Amino acid sequence: MSLSQSLFIIALLIAVSAFFSVAEISLAASRRLRLRQMADEGDARASKVMRAQEQPGHYFTVVQIGLNAIAILGGIVGEGALSPHFSGLFGLWLAPESARTGGFIASFAVVTSLFILFADLVPKRMSMTQPERLAVLVVGPMQVCVSLLKPVVWLYSKGADWMVRGFGLPAQRDDRVTSDDILALTEAGAQAGVLARREQQVIANVFELDTRTVESVMTPRERIAWFLRDEPDSVVRARIVAQPFSTYPVCDGAIDHVLGYVDAKDMFQRVLTQQPIPLTDESLLHKVLIVPDRLTLSEVLEQFRQAHEDFAVIVNEYSLVVGVLTLNDVMSTVMGDLVSPPDEEQIVRRDENSWLIDGVAPVQDVLRALGLDALPHDEEYETLAGFLMVMLRRVPKRTDKVTWGGYTFEVLDVDSFRIDQVMVSRLEPPRP
Repeated sequence: MSLSQSLFIIALLIAVSAFFSVAEISLAASRRLRLRQMADEGDARASKVMRAQEQPGHYFTVVQIGLNAIAILGGIVGEGALSPHFSGLFGLWLAPESARTGGFIASFAVVTSLFILFADLVPKRMSMTQPERLAVLVVGPMQVCVSLLKPVVWLYSKGADWMVRGFGLPAQRDDRVTSDDILALTEAGAQAGVLARREQQVIANVFELDTRTVESVMTPRERIAWFLRDEPDSVVRARIVAQPFSTYPVCDGAIDHVLGYVDAKDMFQRVLTQQPIPLTDESLLHKVLIVPDRLTLSEVLEQFRQAHEDFAVIVNEYSLVVGVLTLNDVMSTVMGDLVSPPDEEQIVRRDENSWLIDGVAPVQDVLRALGLDALPHDEEYETLAGFLMVMLRRVPKRTDKVTWGGYTFEVLDVDSFRIDQVMVSRLEPPRP
């Protein structure tokens, strides 16, 4: 066999090996969502790729048979074609035995380098950058190879299945899409600039509805504006002016005995028409939705939907009122600072290494602002104030400090045992 023929065969083997490398990586790297989109657009080859991903055993068996067989053939052909020429060249300076050894090493290095570069690295890099496009191009020829090598494929596949089961490994990959997968995709999209950061945060907030309880976003008991059922008209009007809200619970004697609620719109209509506002009027009083404080926000949304209400009173296990919640509170949690005005921000960044945070700020928002993964004993509280109480094991006072995770949490203001403001400072500035 002449040198030109040998080089042609080596080039052909490299091309075939590159084909199998593309087939292997493109199938593994192809995104199922993108393939489904291509199939919906009418590309039947994308459906074949998805079926191959569901049962990849025979597909990868053919790939490995091809790669290993070609690698062996390439070594044989390369050694026989190039070694004599290198040996003759080295024979000008070396002894015959040394020249033959040098020729073998040189031919091995050249052939191996060609296969690594053109049959492995370049095809695999191409397959990683455009996996779906290349996968649909090679799936047809690969199916032909699977059919031609079916007996050999069956033999190797059964042997591989037996070994996989022996090691206790799954025979098929899990293609279920989880919330973590979606959040990872949105994070990647935000980093790439495809998705705005605020949009990515809204998506993350939606998934948090299943983990955040109502206590993290409700209006706490001490901030509730409420009426006694027998309060005179003048008191009702004065409280509406002093504490303008959309809804007001109506109670019998104390806040823990809620009879219902009144809507500000109904009262404003009476004010505009110069009518009295009797809270004993059944037409003015709405039935209130009572929900326990352990419900998640997604569960409360379902209760709002079933009851056709947008206002709820939150009670604890002792049937004591701990807060109130509106549909707008839940939606503000989802939308974040897209809809929250600046004066309602609970977390204000003062500079690069310090934050001023409201004591009732939800722990999830604090973690996000500080770039932390978790706080200790986080199952025992919902707010930053709760974190400080758990860490100090008492009700905090002004100037009390807690240091954890590279941050100092200092209580700046306490109002009737309620933590109003906390200064959070980073101990060590982030490295550039």
